[in-house]
Amino acid sequence: MTLFELFRNIRPYARSYRRLILLTLGMTCVASFTAQVNAWVLRYTVDSISSLVAAHKSLIDGLPLLTTISAILVGTEVVNVLIGFGQKYFGEKLRILLSRDLAQGVIERILTYRLAFYSVDENQPGKLQTRIDRGVESLTRLTQNFFIDILPMFASAAVALAMMFHANFYVGFTAFCIVPVYYYVSRAQAARMAGSRRLIKSLRENRSQGILGILESMPVIKSFLREDIEESKQLSLQDALTNTQMRIRKTSFLFDGMKSFIEQIGAVTIILLTTYFVLTGSMSVGAIMFHLLLFNNVTAPIRRLHLLYDQMNDALIYAEGFFDVLHADTQVEESGNYAPARIKGHFTLRGVNFTYPSNTVRTLSGIDMDIEPGRITALVGLSGAGKSTLINLLDKFYQPDSGEILLDGVSLREYDTRALRANIGLVLQKNHIFPGTVAENILYGKPSASRGEVVDAAQRAFLHEQIMTLPQGYDSPAANLSGGQQQKIALARMFLKNPPIIFLDEPTASLDAVATEQIKLGMDAIKKDRTVVIISHSISQIIDADRIYVMRNGRIVEHGTHRHLFSNGGEYHDIFAAMARSLNMDKIARTLDAKAQ
Repeated sequence: MTLFELFRNIRPYARSYRRLILLTLGMTCVASFTAQVNAWVLRYTVDSISSLVAAHKSLIDGLPLLTTISAILVGTEVVNVLIGFGQKYFGEKLRILLSRDLAQGVIERILTYRLAFYSVDENQPGKLQTRIDRGVESLTRLTQNFFIDILPMFASAAVALAMMFHANFYVGFTAFCIVPVYYYVSRAQAARMAGSRRLIKSLRENRSQGILGILESMPVIKSFLREDIEESKQLSLQDALTNTQMRIRKTSFLFDGMKSFIEQIGAVTIILLTTYFVLTGSMSVGAIMFHLLLFNNVTAPIRRLHLLYDQMNDALIYAEGFFDVLHADTQVEESGNYAPARIKGHFTLRGVNFTYPSNTVRTLSGIDMDIEPGRITALVGLSGAGKSTLINLLDKFYQPDSGEILLDGVSLREYDTRALRANIGLVLQKNHIFPGTVAENILYGKPSASRGEVVDAAQRAFLHEQIMTLPQGYDSPAANLSGGQQQKIALARMFLKNPPIIFLDEPTASLDAVATEQIKLGMDAIKKDRTVVIISHSISQIIDADRIYVMRNGRIVEHGTHRHLFSNGGEYHDIFAAMARSLNMDKIARTLDAKAQ
């Protein structure tokens, strides 16, 4: 990303604050002139005092001069303090406002992206967070410093250089010649360090993702005693980051020394040149100090040019990743305009093929399926067969590579995505609990629901009695609930939403046997007259299905009723028999028979 592209991307956000920017620019214009007052005052003072000394005047004769000089300098400092305060305050205000708008803008944007965006390795949570945080930080810092430091200094330098040219062309030209040399060295410094800065960006993203992975995997790490392995992984990242940072600092120090030498050469040249003009009578003694102070104002921003390049390069590198996230237009979820008043829930799949963006192996191949409304359809198969992927396609989280998915005879692509999902209830094997209370988490299913509706949903999920044992009841933090209770919250959300289509992906996986039986009774009631697709390794859930599809390696190998498939002796028979053996059904049956006798 070039500097022009960077400012072009920031422009829409800064446009809202143009009055604030114009006010800051006005202050900068005034400050660029007041910064030169000291040079003029010093020149006038030296020349005036030289005249007084030459005329053998006393201190009394010089008092009017001292009074005038003091008044001018104090007045100038008061103005500078007020302008400095205004520049810093308004610059900081601009930074804070831009930071808010950029952060909110990227959040609003990523919420519109399809799930495929997040399945790519570069867009893992830790890497995305680093890219967003660093992008906002570097962009807003550059914007703030531009108005507080960079623009005022360069405006002052331009005015000082113009004054030097006006006072003496040769001295002004000497000062002018230093600028491009200094600029060239600073540019070379930036180019030399650009590759290292990109490497630091990548290492920081990997470090953040690694730390996040450690925190998420702590029970596994500790149970396998693998703390040393994780320490070693992070140490290698830290070492690489440290070595790169030290390499950057070494390069920076070398170039800083070169720039300091160039600046001193310029100052010595101006001293010699002005001294020559003084001795030849072309210039007064005060002009030496006058030009040196103006030259200092010219070189002040040049001295900080490396800081400007550091910030610019950071901003360009991190802005590139930040705006890649913000402008990933191809990742926005596809949405049609079809939004019927009522959805029956009849899905038809014909020749559906699908491959995840991050994979090369096809996940689903040639899927043909009819999911009838008002019936229960079960998906059965070993892990990795493609069952959850199929539900992701039905919920329009992903689009098939080829083939067609119809809902009530209309292509799923033509449906308004929000209208479609408003008619779908989804319960996963592992459901997310948001920060907040139990009631707030249940209300996620229907934010406008009353407390009575929330209680009713919790009762249907057999969670109400457990909630009432909590110190604050429904106002207790949801994060304090057990895994099984959190799963019941997910079911309560679905009950509260009350949709015509329900997708259940191992909905009772985290529940004990009693809770599973309770939830089954609740789900049996809500399944009536709805389209239900269920993935489960629970025999009771599968037997209840009106139609069963057996999947293997992304294909459908069998379909039919439980009785039909079991009697065929195929793959479903083997899976069902394995489920029965895992539950030790023979002993259970003998135990129940013995009790009955």
